[in-house]
Amino acid sequence: MKSAMTRLYSRGLLWVAVTGTLAVNATAQGQTSMKLDPSNMSKLGTVDPRYVSYNIDTVAVIGGRAWKPYKSSVGGQETEKPKAPADPNEQVGVNPSLYQNRPSIDLSNLRLQKLAKALGPAYLRVSGTFRNSTYFQNNDNPALQQAPEGFNGVLTRAEWKGVVDFSRAVDAPIVSSVAISPGTRDADGVWNPTQAKEFFDYTKSLGGTIAATEFMNEPNFAIVGGAPKGYDASGFARDAKIFEVFLRKESPDTIFLGPGSVGEGISLVPPGSKMKLIGSEDIMKATGPIFDAFSYHFYGGVSHRCLGTLTVDQALSAEWLNRTDTAEAFYAALRDKYLPGKPLWITETGEAACGGDEFAGQFVDSFRFLNQLGSLAQKNVKVILHQTLVGSDYGLLNEETLEPTPDYWAALLWKRLMGTVVLDPGTPKDQSLRIYAHCMKGKKGGVSVLALNTDTEHEQVLSLPQPAERFTLTAPDLTSNKVLLNGTELQPESDGSIGSLKAAHASPEAIHLEPSSVTFLIIPLAHNQSCM
Repeated sequence: MKSAMTRLYSRGLLWVAVTGTLAVNATAQGQTSMKLDPSNMSKLGTVDPRYVSYNIDTVAVIGGRAWKPYKSSVGGQETEKPKAPADPNEQVGVNPSLYQNRPSIDLSNLRLQKLAKALGPAYLRVSGTFRNSTYFQNNDNPALQQAPEGFNGVLTRAEWKGVVDFSRAVDAPIVSSVAISPGTRDADGVWNPTQAKEFFDYTKSLGGTIAATEFMNEPNFAIVGGAPKGYDASGFARDAKIFEVFLRKESPDTIFLGPGSVGEGISLVPPGSKMKLIGSEDIMKATGPIFDAFSYHFYGGVSHRCLGTLTVDQALSAEWLNRTDTAEAFYAALRDKYLPGKPLWITETGEAACGGDEFAGQFVDSFRFLNQLGSLAQKNVKVILHQTLVGSDYGLLNEETLEPTPDYWAALLWKRLMGTVVLDPGTPKDQSLRIYAHCMKGKKGGVSVLALNTDTEHEQVLSLPQPAERFTLTAPDLTSNKVLLNGTELQPESDGSIGSLKAAHASPEAIHLEPSSVTFLIIPLAHNQSCM
């Protein structure tokens, strides 16, 4: 039957596939016509109300050496693109030309707070590789000019209070990790919880909440993560078990996440590199079932800073978009084996590791971001923390101007329209029109549909049995940092406030989705029983 369909398709004829909720018509001209039935979409699972969340790196809180941006909007001056390492055996992040010293972010900025609050409820993760070796200065003195031996940075009480105040202001409880560098260890190299206790105690004294924590950032990349020389799975397991005892006593309501690995399933190590990673399976074998949830980080590749080769032309390909599913399958298998029944969290993800490519802040990345949210919700991933809210090229906000990027607007629409109950739209995978569905937020029985037309040349057509309202995102071109909602450019107010977003009526008989467009459809009268 499959080969017969293929022959019909190749001759330019029409073929129709039908399921309980979907009818698909495809033509050789590249256009697809789908008929959806939101009333009969079945429930797949649920996500956390804070499913779409974000990171602010520790280095952004305290200031320091961070990824050099590809360009600067200040005065319209562009900076020279940083040169990638010439030697593939060079450790990622070692080349000094990739970095520049950056000031800390002012988390008391009211515009920043309003823009972040619009994405609530969320989780705020303050971690990253820099956190592994950051000393918590537990007094009210000015920051030490030099970090104590065994640390590479200093986090002051005032800086951490700024994080806690920001967290409360924007409805984003904190996710974090602790220092694990040589300065935290005894003479035998065993991790000591003294620094962690001071950090947790001070957070509690401020009325702050550490909702969840990993022990360290990316333990399988310990070679570049500040861990002692020769650190391995057994060393991590020994230390993580000490941390678990500490956490259960000092902060029993905090979710213990782990292992927090990255780069498996989809390799982030350049071909021929001699860099050795610690396998997550080795870590899980050594730790046993100590974690409350299985966490991992995901990047589909590395940026051009670190020898990445992704182009804008590839950024809408099925191969690129499906990498998130490949990595999830790898880590979900480990979860099923070592933490059966425990939830999956992605505590760090963005367009590309090493600060993101230049187009991480452009419209083309909205397809990766929203496809990831839609696909992983179907796979029962509970929380996804985007890298970052503000900081480097993959930030949801431009760190110099605090102007929202297209990904920010994508996240905002998801937050406002997509509820926590995930539905099965019954659509086929790996085609240019990708469909995801959730119960509609705030409307019993209603359904919200997300349609991604990744075809750059052909429009696609949807039809529904009920009236719908549409929110369509487009841009002047894929590399634009501006985004249009139903033809009008999206912009916040000068103080960062964002009002209501106006929908357009969608004729249910034929909803035309233009090439390279993102469309959210809300169907209040779907009467889906899973959404009651």
